[in-house]
Amino acid sequence: MSEPLPLLPTSVLGSHARPAWLHLALQAVERGEFGPDDMKETEDDAVDMAVRDQEEAGVDLITDGEMRRVGFFTAGFYSHMTGLQTLEARRRFGAAGHDQRESYRAVEPVRAPEGLGLVEEFTYVRTRTTRPIKMPCPGPYTLAGRIQPGAVYKDRMEVAYGLAEVVNAELKAVVAAGCDFIQLDEPSYAVHASTPADFVTLFNRTVEGVQAKIAVHMCFGNFAGRPVAHRTYRPLMPYIFEMRADQYTLEFANREMAEIALWAEFPPEKELAAGLIDVKNYWVETPEVVAERIRTALRYCPAEKLTVTPDCGFSQTARWAARAKLKAMVEGTRIVRQELNG
Repeated sequence: MSEPLPLLPTSVLGSHARPAWLHLALQAVERGEFGPDDMKETEDDAVDMAVRDQEEAGVDLITDGEMRRVGFFTAGFYSHMTGLQTLEARRRFGAAGHDQRESYRAVEPVRAPEGLGLVEEFTYVRTRTTRPIKMPCPGPYTLAGRIQPGAVYKDRMEVAYGLAEVVNAELKAVVAAGCDFIQLDEPSYAVHASTPADFVTLFNRTVEGVQAKIAVHMCFGNFAGRPVAHRTYRPLMPYIFEMRADQYTLEFANREMAEIALWAEFPPEKELAAGLIDVKNYWVETPEVVAERIRTALRYCPAEKLTVTPDCGFSQTARWAARAKLKAMVEGTRIVRQELNG
C-alpha cells in the first residue's frame, strides 16, 4: 500500500538523470553488443537507481525515472509504433539542437499494436517502492511534432488526433494495471500557443474515459537544457481552464518566479505542481532559497493545492546535480511545512 502524501508533497516531473553506465549500455546496443535480456537487466538496474535517489532525497511522489525511454518522448515511444518511416537528421554536428534529432514520416495510419510500454514500466516500479507513483506519458501533440504527415494526414493536428487514440488506449491500460495518477506531458502547447482552444479539445479527447487523477505538464522545452519558446503561459489562458486536468504542472524557477501570480486566475478546484527547482542551471539551490520560492507560490495557491517539483525532468542534468537539487527541494519544503504546522 502506498504511503499517504503530506501537506506540500514533493514530486518530480518524470525523468531522472542517467548514470554514465546507462549511456555506455545504449551505445553498446547501437553496436549490436547487447541482447534483449542484457538491456532489460540494465534498465531494471537504472530504475532501481532512480527510485533509490528519489527515496534517499525524501521525495514523496516518485516516478521510475523514465529510464526505459531513450529521451523524453523519442525513440522509446516511436519504437512501439507502426506506420512510420525514419528520416535522417537534418544536422549532425555543432551545438545541440532539435534539428539533430530523429524524425519520422507517416506512411500509413500510426498504431501501437503492443502498446507504448507504460504498463510494463508501472508494473516493475510498483514492485520497487511503497511510495505513491506518478506515471508520465507524452501527449499526442508533442509526439506529433516529430512526425511529418506525409500523404496519410493533413497536418500536425490530424497526426495528433490519430495519436490521441493510441495514447488514450495506453492510459486506460495502465489504469487497469493499478495506476491512479497520470501526468500527460505536453510542452508543445506552450511552445505553439497560437491555437489554445484546439489543444483543450485534443487534451480532453486524449484523457476521455481515463479513471485516474490527471496532471498536465506544460513547459517551454528542455532539450540540452535549453527552452524553445517565448516563455509565457498567458496566451493559453483562460482556455486551459477547461482541460479535464486535476493538476497543472508549470515551470517558474528558471524564470525567477515570473507569472506565478497567474495562478490566482485558475479555478479554485485545480491543483498546482509548481516548478521551483531550476533544472537548466548547475547552481544548486539552498533549502532556504527553495523555502522562499514556496512562500511566494503560497501567496497565490493554498497549501492544500500545492505540490513542489522541479521545473522539468532531470534527463538533461548530471546525476550529482539532480541528487543535490532534489535534497534541497525536500529540505526547503520541510522548512515551510514546519512553519505551516506552527
